[in-house]
Amino acid sequence: MNGNLTLTILKPDAVANGHTGKIIDHILQAGFRIKAMKLIQLDERTAGMFYDIHRERSFFKELVGFMISGPVVPMILEKENAVADFRELIGATDPAKAAPGTIRNLYARSIEANTVHGSDSDENALREAHFFFSDLETL
Repeated sequence: MNGNLTLTILKPDAVANGHTGKIIDHILQAGFRIKAMKLIQLDERTAGMFYDIHRERSFFKELVGFMISGPVVPMILEKENAVADFRELIGATDPAKAAPGTIRNLYARSIEANTVHGSDSDENALREAHFFFSDLETL
């Protein structure tokens, strides 16, 4: 199913601000199907492992600290051309630069608290999906 799956995480700011349902509705209205979803609290080790690709970047510690600051909602989404379509749906990382009507434009407060993670490639989508949903036999 390569190309038809992506992973998103509704970040702590989305959950804390009560936007979870609105964002999920936005995702469904855009034609995505939710294949798996759960509410979890990340610990420092797990968040660090997930964002390991950014370990050498200056923002790594702040990113991990933010991601463990409250519950998150990882989801596997399915749709043809899922990664690219979802990246368009969520908008630019900086909500001030995100196109009107995108999830980050509507719900994010800042680059740091940008409300949602989206996979950036088909390969990363599969890796990330298995990271959070290792109990799924096939994707």
